Amino acid sequence: MSFLNAFTENVHKYPDKVALEFIEPPLQSFTYAELDQLIQRTMLYLQGLGVEPGDRVALQLSKSLEFILLHLATVRLGAITLPLNLAYPPEELKYFLSDSGAKLFFALESSKENTKNILSELPDLQDCIFLNPSEPEQFISLIPESLNPTPDSQLQEIDMQDTAIIIYTSGTTGRPKGAEITHGNIQSNLEALHTAWGWRPDDVLLHILPIFHVHGLFVAFHGALHAGATTQMMRAFDERKTLQNLVERKCTVLMAVPTIHRRLISIPNPKDFDLSHVRLITSGSDRLPDEVFTGFQEIFGHTLLERYGMTETGMNCSNPLHGERRIGSVGLPLPGVEVRIVDSETETPLPDGEIGDLQLRGPNVFNSYWRQPQKTAESFTADGWFRTGDLGYREPDGYITLCGRSKDLIISGGLNIYPPEVERVLVEHSAVETCAVIGCPDDEWGENVTAVVILKEGKSVSEGELIAFCRERLASFKSPKSIIFHDALPRNAMGKVQKVALRNKLCK
Repeated sequence: MSFLNAFTENVHKYPDKVALEFIEPPLQSFTYAELDQLIQRTMLYLQGLGVEPGDRVALQLSKSLEFILLHLATVRLGAITLPLNLAYPPEELKYFLSDSGAKLFFALESSKENTKNILSELPDLQDCIFLNPSEPEQFISLIPESLNPTPDSQLQEIDMQDTAIIIYTSGTTGRPKGAEITHGNIQSNLEALHTAWGWRPDDVLLHILPIFHVHGLFVAFHGALHAGATTQMMRAFDERKTLQNLVERKCTVLMAVPTIHRRLISIPNPKDFDLSHVRLITSGSDRLPDEVFTGFQEIFGHTLLERYGMTETGMNCSNPLHGERRIGSVGLPLPGVEVRIVDSETETPLPDGEIGDLQLRGPNVFNSYWRQPQKTAESFTADGWFRTGDLGYREPDGYITLCGRSKDLIISGGLNIYPPEVERVLVEHSAVETCAVIGCPDDEWGENVTAVVILKEGKSVSEGELIAFCRERLASFKSPKSIIFHDALPRNAMGKVQKVALRNKLCK
């Protein structure tokens, strides 16, 4: 059994219905039957490359048919997909490929020069295949056609506890951790969201998100396949084109992050676009600012549905489809998901209204971090509750409100940035003595990465030089947007940097 069983059923129910359509060049459209056939052929291709159940297949590809076919074929074979952000530079990429023990790596032809130098340092990697999604026939020509497998013929017996996907998510200390997401985790979340959001076969999803993380891949794309709906795929986000496509293509569902919603309401004459036919517009991956919530209502007549999820858990809470979508709240726990608020020291449950640590339990919660049993153990209580690191409170009617993070996670444009990763790079510079990285509020991105830097005595470096130094070693979204030079960092009696004090002083 696999979380893709519902997709297979939809192949039989709706063989001639469009499942996936790329609406920007190169234009591509596939029915459920055609998509299934391509997945079967891709499975044979991967088997020919030696992929077996449990193997890791890494994908650092653009939003493309190639990514989708390789991902779905990999998990159907009982192997494990490792989706990777295109922004990762070679040094970060080397860590992910090495730590995961990836057997195959599919990357963009355009990244070949930057990537090839790290390949010799990856003993587990058997092959690296470079693809050019702007030439779709290139990949189609690689996958066997003459064997022409029938639907279901290559399906593996898969335990719902088997890992389907590893997604790397950093902690606030140490190196990034690979969250092992099982078939059962994904299946339970798809079923809960199908009920909570009223997914229908006649839905048309306008897909505007990246597909290397939970929001774009699990919640949006998997959700549409599970429902038998149609996905209209934009390869890159553009605010005006998004609104035009929603109207002209009669899309019924849109999922986005607050940064995108802010851009949609900020274009000239947004009221020119009639979105009355759109039945569901969700917001997630970051807190939805009140002014965006109310602005969307005033301009488009839509009340955004805010929800709460994590890499390790998928979706946990959601404002209701029918009922009050409460401003500032992430809504109610999804079916099957338990949420509790506990005292941060004793981990005993707190009464409604009191702020504490938010913990989760349910079939959506991951089992472990890849090859990190100690980190896994630290993340769970003795009775199986997952420590999210988020702060929040429950209202008497069950609505959950988040109040920030107990750790210093930065979220910019819906993407997670963990200060220790950035700090570790900054202190590699010969002029930097020490530093602290914080997130400062930003109207467009939610937060901007700001580095407070202490220089070594007698050393000098400019803000631009330090930012460039980071950009060579980190994904651009993780690199500091500004550098503030100080003589010292505020510390408590134990020597710990007081980042709250820094934010209060420096973030206006």
